[in-house]
Amino acid sequence: MKILIAPDKFKGSLSAIQVCDAISKGIKIDESNHEIISCPMADGGEGSIDIINNYLDLEPIDLIVKDPLFRPIKSTYYFTDLTAYIEMSSASGLSLLKKEEQNCMNTTSFGTGQLIKDAISRGFTTINLYIGGSATNDGGIGIASALGFEFYDKFKKLLTPIGKNLNLINYINGSRVNYNFNEININLICDVDNPLHGKHGAAYVYARQKGANSLEIKKLDQGLINLQSILLKYDFPNVANIPGTGAAGGVGGGLVSLVGAKLISGIKNLIEITQLESMIKDCDIIITGEGKIDLQTEKGKVISGICNLARKYKKSIIAVCGDEDENASKRLGLKKVYTILEIADSITDAIVNGEKYLIDIGSKILKDI
Repeated sequence: MKILIAPDKFKGSLSAIQVCDAISKGIKIDESNHEIISCPMADGGEGSIDIINNYLDLEPIDLIVKDPLFRPIKSTYYFTDLTAYIEMSSASGLSLLKKEEQNCMNTTSFGTGQLIKDAISRGFTTINLYIGGSATNDGGIGIASALGFEFYDKFKKLLTPIGKNLNLINYINGSRVNYNFNEININLICDVDNPLHGKHGAAYVYARQKGANSLEIKKLDQGLINLQSILLKYDFPNVANIPGTGAAGGVGGGLVSLVGAKLISGIKNLIEITQLESMIKDCDIIITGEGKIDLQTEKGKVISGICNLARKYKKSIIAVCGDEDENASKRLGLKKVYTILEIADSITDAIVNGEKYLIDIGSKILKDI
């Protein structure tokens, strides 16, 4: 039997590669002769480039940029041929901040813009920007500012490109932008389909986990509404209702409108790079997984993408996870789900000893098969 293992990371516990290794060890405990193929996956969030680097020969470029609070930080992006691969989280990520520093009213995506600017200056004509894991809700004005755009209030005062200033924007100056974005392909690789604003938009869905309180969330949403109205005022495209424009605190909407960026499904991008479809076509059973299977899983995450291919080729698919929301597996069409919390003593135990439990689950999967 040919078994394909293709999970996402278990955030806060194990990388996708570690998940593959643990499940493989469990399957091999009984010295079975099954062929195991490991294909660690990602969906455009943090760690995507680590996965891509297993399949492409990427070269690194180190740069000092601004972190989400405008402090200098060393960041790295990668390239091959004329394509640059940039993770937003490496310059503007929530993980770069201490818990008490996290508040997307005050954070910026400017450092990510510096990485893009450097890549363009070096002659890269395609920028693949993976926008998961951001600390920001600035509508992309931080990135845009690094690329030369200026945002002013009604008193013609230059605004710092942070979330709380979105509602003050009255004027956009693009005269200092020195790039022809018709000649540069900027692809925004994301794993969500939220609109720019509204109850399903960037602020209401994601700002709380980035440190904003209820009042601040309302202000941030109003700020994104204002940003959209000012963009329209200066003849930039209306993108408010395009799925994915709410990604990364509105970076999706801001960059699609300002520089003509394209939104691309993260899981589709990774499926193409890893050539996962051909592996699924050729295997007998698939084991996938992620930290938690819930409503978000169905909206462009790794498991949903793999489930779609499993249905296409009529393959059985099993999932492993830390925890699962009720009925999520049925909606996805999973044959069976194994959860670590069913056998762990606590959430902390599940996170700390995730590898051990996945080895046990791998062994159990083989017996069940």
